[in-house]
Amino acid sequence: MEHISQLAPNIREQTACPDILVISRQFLPQEAVISEYIYNRCVQDPERIIVLAASCAGDKKFDETQQFPVYRWPNSQYWLGKFWGNIFQPLMNLVGSFVLAIKLYFRYHYRYIEWGHSYEFPSILLLSYLLPIRFFIYLHGFDIRSVLGNPLWRSLFKLTLSRATGIVCNSAFTRDYLRNAFRLQTPTHVIHPIVRPEKFSAGTSPSHLDDLRVKIRQIYNIPETAIVILSVGRLVKPKSFERVIENLPLLLTVGIDVHYIICGQGAGESELQTLAQRLRVDQRVHFAGHVPESELAGYYGACDIFAMLTVNDSKARFIDGFGVTYLEASYFGKPVIASRLGSVIEVVSHEENGILVNPKSGYEVFQAFKRLCQNQQLREQLGRKGKELARRKTLHRMLYQEN
Repeated sequence: MEHISQLAPNIREQTACPDILVISRQFLPQEAVISEYIYNRCVQDPERIIVLAASCAGDKKFDETQQFPVYRWPNSQYWLGKFWGNIFQPLMNLVGSFVLAIKLYFRYHYRYIEWGHSYEFPSILLLSYLLPIRFFIYLHGFDIRSVLGNPLWRSLFKLTLSRATGIVCNSAFTRDYLRNAFRLQTPTHVIHPIVRPEKFSAGTSPSHLDDLRVKIRQIYNIPETAIVILSVGRLVKPKSFERVIENLPLLLTVGIDVHYIICGQGAGESELQTLAQRLRVDQRVHFAGHVPESELAGYYGACDIFAMLTVNDSKARFIDGFGVTYLEASYFGKPVIASRLGSVIEVVSHEENGILVNPKSGYEVFQAFKRLCQNQQLREQLGRKGKELARRKTLHRMLYQEN
């Protein structure tokens, strides 16, 4: 790993002819959806890639094992502390990416930049004027909405998008959201996230997943014969975890032995715990808290059904660009119950790898849970199709077919 002040000429040359600089403020080993998306892109073409990213804990050891060179600008938290570091980090991201991208150009003479997100976009806008390069900009959903409230920022963002060689959206939903917000002539491509098995370090073989299934169920004292529903995500209102909890008493009433595991943290946890207690299902709702990505395989293996009943919240600054957790659940052969809206319909195909419902229809949601809980054959059928769909992918090199 090198920082701005440590750019030395004796770096080992890890790529044969790198011509693409990928820039991202988040990059592994930091756990984040964008970080995983960018990393999966890089490993597709390691011989062409140079990575420029923000520093994070554990980065030096991680960077040394990669097939492509990784450079990082400093993280202000290391010398300003968490509070002031969080305040100044956006400025550090903007300046660090700009300065180091210019230095790296004189070393590698790369031809393209792939800007991994639209945050701190003024850097790529300035670079597009100063360097003889073409660039692609990635959009994930919330990063679009974050610029819409400021007229000046919105105008600069639109200028940046208009100068791009192409825009990459992680879903058709994000692409359509972009088109509604801006009228642009820039070519726009949809490249969905993919599942990288290596991130689940515990292993994904059937025998190992069976062992993990037993282990996780033992941790929460769940019988092997019980049906386990799983959700993974931030505990925020639009994720609607309460809708799953509200169905547990109904499922118990019809004789289904059911448990619910929630992986994630957030401000809504206490409210969900209170709801479970009020409905007298608190012994069947298990809050796992934050679960590292390397341990998630065990939870996917332990469940019988994956459920996320996301709802739209027009008043909140929330936009779910792509449901990666639905994709991961399908990868592990789990049927999905999900809302019929947004990008979800790009991941979950009704009656193929899951069941889509109107999340505001209590009857429709209950019938979906009841049907899957009582029909093991259907669960296995949807799970098999989910595995097949989750292995499909579009490679980023398609961006360069016409360039």
